[in-house]
Amino acid sequence: MIKLYNFDELRPEEILNRDIRAEKNVEDVVDGIIADVRARGDGALKDYALKFDGAAIENLQVTQEEIDEAFANMDPYFLETLREAAANIEAFHRQQVHKNFVMNDKPGVVLGQKYTPIEKAGVYVPGGTAAYPSTVLMDVIPAKVAGVSEIVMTTPAGKDGKVNPVILAAAATAGVTKIFKTGGAQAVAALAYGTQSIPAVDKIVGPGNIYVATAKRKVFGKVGIDMIAGPSEILVLADGGCDPAWVAADLLSQAEHDRLASAVLLTDSMAQAQAISCEMERQAKLLPRWDIIKESVANYGCAIVFDELTDACKMADVVAPEHLEVVTAEPRELLPYLHNAGAIFLGQYAPEPLGDYMAGPCHVLPTSGTARFFSPLSTDTFLKKTSVIEYTRDALEGYAQDIIALAQSEHLDAHANSIAVRFAEEPKK
Repeated sequence: MIKLYNFDELRPEEILNRDIRAEKNVEDVVDGIIADVRARGDGALKDYALKFDGAAIENLQVTQEEIDEAFANMDPYFLETLREAAANIEAFHRQQVHKNFVMNDKPGVVLGQKYTPIEKAGVYVPGGTAAYPSTVLMDVIPAKVAGVSEIVMTTPAGKDGKVNPVILAAAATAGVTKIFKTGGAQAVAALAYGTQSIPAVDKIVGPGNIYVATAKRKVFGKVGIDMIAGPSEILVLADGGCDPAWVAADLLSQAEHDRLASAVLLTDSMAQAQAISCEMERQAKLLPRWDIIKESVANYGCAIVFDELTDACKMADVVAPEHLEVVTAEPRELLPYLHNAGAIFLGQYAPEPLGDYMAGPCHVLPTSGTARFFSPLSTDTFLKKTSVIEYTRDALEGYAQDIIALAQSEHLDAHANSIAVRFAEEPKK
């Protein structure tokens, strides 16, 4: 099912070159939607809900009654599962919380760094026919742990004008402040600029389709964003001793996401690559999303065989995948060789879906090779760092001439004067 290559037969660009560009008209459509939302506010959101989602929305904000109803009709086991996942996510992210620090090792000098949470965060959650409660937990809980005081969530309603109850249960469990029935680029515009009902936020996070991603890119600067997420990716490093059925299942777990999803296998055994390929085909034909899997694997899947797994690690660093599994006899031995990945899963009992749902680290990860310079969504996403500087007169005087010299070298005489004026001789009376 999956294309097989020896390592010297394939250039990295060939598995990196995914055409994820939007259609030519997407930019214009998004520009129009943003302008319309800025001009008409709630009215535009209601019109788009009817146009795109078939939902006649009277009140954009989800009521407490709707949330209570969602909980009342929810399977108790599922609610307990939500709570357990939420607890794991919170525990992990509490370890990320920074402390303010102060340096005072020089006489008369106090330096420090102050961490402050953003005031308002906007969380976009895809909706429609699918429900992603895990996305709600993963986006909201790091914000709560960081100390964000107001978390506003937007998600499209169904044709009945209601939000999927699973999403509502997850939102309430995670601690969302307000929930609004709007999706697409229009939701991003509403969060960025505000409407009669929806408050403008300081940062927008969460995945979405090409229209959502384009809208996030366009409002960046007015607000902060987490990242521009592309199609899902998995890269598996496997040796000859792994279970082909397990690795095949892991590769398929991401291939089913999207026709543009990428599933890559790096191994030191051609026989193993062939076995995994056969197993992928067998399992895929039994899955409901077979049509999607077949296309994504055909276009963006491959298996590459290396003489040494350390060389495979070099390829993994070039690809910089969203998810990286190391399924080898001694997975920790390869960890020092791996530098670019959104998340690394070590061993045969750490499959990628564990990270998606229950382990605790955030599953909102950099894609499309951006793990070379981006990190997963975390508490840091919702924190600002501010420098604090305090000097006494004597401490400043000790650096006065140095600062003046540097300022003058840049022809910034007002900068120099700001220092000099403090030490000018007082005029005699």
